Formats: sequence, C-alpha cells, structure tokens
Amino acid sequence: MTTFTELGLAPDILDALQDVGYEAPSPIQEQAIPPLLEGSDVIGQAQTGSGKTAAFGLPMLQYVDPTEREVQGLVLTPTRELCIQVTQALRAYGQRKGVDVVAVFGGAPIRTQQAQLRAGGHVVVGTVGRVKDLISRHSLMLHSTRFVVLDEADEMLDLGFLEDVEKILALTPSSRQTALFSATMPPEIRRLADQYLYHPVTVKVQTATLTVDTVEQFALEVPAREKPDALARVLEAERPDQAIVFVRTKIRCDQLYRTLRDRGMNVKALHGDMSQGSRDGVMISFKDGRLPLLVATDVAARGLDIAGVSHIVNFDVPTSPDVYVHRIGRTGRVGRSGRAITFYEPRQQREIAAIEKHAGVKLSPWVKDARVAPMPVTAPPRRHSKPHVSANGDGPGRKLIVSGGRAAGFEPSDLIHAITAAAGLDGEAVRNVRILEQFSFVEVPEQDAERVVECVSGTEVRGHEIRLEPANA
Repeated sequence: MTTFTELGLAPDILDALQDVGYEAPSPIQEQAIPPLLEGSDVIGQAQTGSGKTAAFGLPMLQYVDPTEREVQGLVLTPTRELCIQVTQALRAYGQRKGVDVVAVFGGAPIRTQQAQLRAGGHVVVGTVGRVKDLISRHSLMLHSTRFVVLDEADEMLDLGFLEDVEKILALTPSSRQTALFSATMPPEIRRLADQYLYHPVTVKVQTATLTVDTVEQFALEVPAREKPDALARVLEAERPDQAIVFVRTKIRCDQLYRTLRDRGMNVKALHGDMSQGSRDGVMISFKDGRLPLLVATDVAARGLDIAGVSHIVNFDVPTSPDVYVHRIGRTGRVGRSGRAITFYEPRQQREIAAIEKHAGVKLSPWVKDARVAPMPVTAPPRRHSKPHVSANGDGPGRKLIVSGGRAAGFEPSDLIHAITAAAGLDGEAVRNVRILEQFSFVEVPEQDAERVVECVSGTEVRGHEIRLEPANA
C-alpha cells in the first residue's frame, strides 16, 4: 500500500494529515498528487467522497509560501456548501504550516470577506459569482496566483457559470498550474480543459467502488406509526460515531428532530426552510464532529461530505433508487466502511426491490449486531452519479430544466409526482432530480422527453405553475 510519505509530501503536510487521522491515500490522491507536485496540470475525474479535496489541496498547500501576503491559490466551487467544506479541509491541512485560507461566497456579508482578504489570505476558496464580484471591487487580486482549481466543474456547467469561470481564469497568470476536477466530462468541460490547461495529466477513479461497495446495507420493515420507536432502537443498538437520518419532507424533518430531541438525543435538523445562517451553523458543527446526529432532507444535505459519518438511516424510503445511492454515499468515505439502514413500510416492498436492482446488492434484514458483506444480485449495470436511463432503467436519457426550485419550496418528490401524474411515466424513470435555488433539473427517457415537456408544463407544484424545457435548448 502506498503511503503519503511516498507521494513526496513535505513533513509539515504529513504531520497535518496525521492530525486529521488520514492513514493512506485514496486512489485519486495516489494518482493526482505526484503530477501536481511535479508542476503538471491535472484533469481529475472523480466524484465527491473520493478524497479529491486532499488530492488538489495538499500539493497546493505544499507550495504556498506563508511569508508572502498575496493570494497564491484559488479554488472555484459551484456552491456555498462545497466552498465551506473545502475551506475547512484546507485549513486543517495547512494549519501546521500557517497557511491562511479565506472562504468567499454569496449570502454572507461581502464587507466581512473584503476585510478577511485585506488581512491576508494565501488561498481563496470561493463560489464563482462572489469571486467575480470581489475582483470587480478590486478586493481580490489574482496576479500572483500560481495554483487554480476548478472543483466539480460539471456542476458549474449545469448552473451556467462556465462563462464567468473563463473570465476569472483570464485574470490569472498564464504560468499558473491548473487542476480541473469533475464527476463527468461533457463536451463543454472538455473544451474548457483544452483551452486553459497545458498538456494535462488525466487521472480517473472508477465510481462504482466509491460508495456501494464500502457500505453494509440493511432494510427494516416497520409500520409507519412505529418508525420513531424503531429509530431509537436502531440508534441505541448501532451507537454510530455520526449518523445522518434522511426524511422526505421539511415537515417530517422538524417533527422527527423534536421527537429525538425530547428523548434526550444530541440532534439537529437540516432542511430548506431554515435560514442560511442556521444551516451553515448546523453543517459546521456536524463537520467538526460536535454534533453526532443529523436529521436532514435530501436537498438540504447536498454538499455534505463528511468523513466521520458512520451510519446513514433512511427513515423514509428514498424517492428513487438514484437518491438511495446518493444518500448512502455519505458514508463509507475514502476507504472507510459504513452502514446504511433503510426503513420501509409493508406496502413499499416494490420500492426496496427497485433499490436492490439499481444498486446491485441485496439488502439484508437488520437485527442488532448484524454484519454483512454486500451481496450482489443479478448484476445489473452499475449506474451512479449521472446515468442515462429509460422507462425500464436502460438507454439514453434527456435532461430537462424545470422553472422553480428551492426558493419555491420544491422537493425531489414534488417533481417526480408531477411528472408521473401528468405524463404517465413510471416513477423509476424520473432520475437525477436536482433542486437548485431558482430552477431544477430532472432526467427522463429520451423518447419521452417531448411528451413530458408538453404534458407537465403548465401544471402546478406547491402553488407554482412550472415550465419544462430541454436543458440544452
């Protein structure tokens, strides 16, 4: 097994890794760190949870000079949640060396961030819009930036940020070292890499080994009214280091949070109706390990990438098999093992069967102290972050944009229900539902896309009339 020492990292970086408990590099770290230390540009194809923050962060921090007050490294992220997460990781890695990492993102006072930049900031981690804003105000100068990272570039493409990314890159020195990380490589991202990276080394991690294969997966049949008691029983038996309990709705999230709190548990809720400040506070306390138990909706938990999560409990069956794989991917991170327990009601056996087929494993019945290796079922093709599907789970898919998102209170289940009700699709054919602030994405079978746009446009979701159109229109 390769060690971090063998990758060529400096003693102060190695000491910091020991402080945070990292023992051995993940595959993406093993492949990406050496060429980055050598000064090469790198394209990394890897999902969240593969350890990519350390893969690009450790080489960057190794070459930062803490005695220079200028911005030497810039990391662009698509969302504020990812910005906070990357910042916390880089601060931990660079603490012994004295590297100052500043986070800049929308929704927070810009004057505070301007003051932090004036006070120092060897590395800036920021969302695209806020970085561009700070540059226009002459608060962020990039003329000495030697290292630039584009993190989750395909998410930036989906959010329409690519033009702004190019404007920011144009303001950095041509001699910079650039790293681009993306779960997928659509043509637009490939073009960006061709234009702004110089003879890049490409590293790729197979996504199939990132989540499912490192997680013990169980199912527990529970009548609806008995689920809170069953959850308390499971948590007492499992004694998780940290656990996320997923529910479908914001109302259910608050209800379950209060129930667990009243039972004396150290727990917080995380959902889209909370203020951004409250959400940030909960995420930071969970990330720091001070909060052992989190009740969350799928939308609010996006961007949570926490190595210490030992357990995922699906209090409500996920809205689709894709959501299941995404949820359980929050545990079993970077070589660690995890456990996922899914509650289901007697009427939901078909949904469990669909999850098993999609994830390629058989969920074992949960009992106290149960241990299990993942049991393969009749090996369907593995489908992970952005699969192409049809009504029966195979074939090409088409991504659609939906007018309306988090600001309108939309949940993934709302859009799935609207599409299945209006267009007559099977629920399993509606995949990759992503709720953003003002709009949303869904993927449907390509042969049904035009009919879905026609049938669903004009229908109401939570009192809002929605419109659909192909994402590439």
